[in-house]
Amino acid sequence: MTMSPVERDSEFDRDALSCLPEVARFARSLTRNAVDADDLVQETYLRAYKGYATFQRGASMRRWLFSICHHAWMRHLEVRKRVLLEADTADATAETLSAVMGHAAAQRAGLDRFITDLGLGPAIKSAIEELDPAFRSIVMLVDVEGMAYAEAAAVTGVPVGTVRSRLFRARRLLQERLFAHARDAGIVPADSPTSHSTDR
Repeated sequence: MTMSPVERDSEFDRDALSCLPEVARFARSLTRNAVDADDLVQETYLRAYKGYATFQRGASMRRWLFSICHHAWMRHLEVRKRVLLEADTADATAETLSAVMGHAAAQRAGLDRFITDLGLGPAIKSAIEELDPAFRSIVMLVDVEGMAYAEAAAVTGVPVGTVRSRLFRARRLLQERLFAHARDAGIVPADSPTSHSTDR
């Protein structure tokens, strides 16, 4: 059944605009700048509106919009010739083992209690914003937005294995930065087992 332009616009307003707060939050996490985020949201919805005929009824509108947003931002970075720090060929098993070892060292130093007990909202937000864009988008999709690996892979256009690898590295980087925050705050000794990064 072919929709009239009015019906099409009404459906788009109802389904796509209901996701606006989440898309805006995702855009802000990518750009780390309110003005750039607003521009990215506008570009996302413009592209979505123009390509709405390609949207498959019954699919996830949020995931579709996130995918458009992510691809628009990646293209913007390419135009600006920004270099993304990538190591996608790294062995995921080695990354997992390294993360586990880092967590074990943190437990021995008592830093896990610091992470659990204290209100670290600002520190966590800052640590996420400092991540490389490729890592930051995965953390936002999986850990903040609650997407499954397969969904995050669909949004970013990379294999599920790459999502896992990036997420392991991103979580380890976040862990190290939070531990550094603990040391800087004088909560743990400067010579704790996590004082030296294991990320080579």
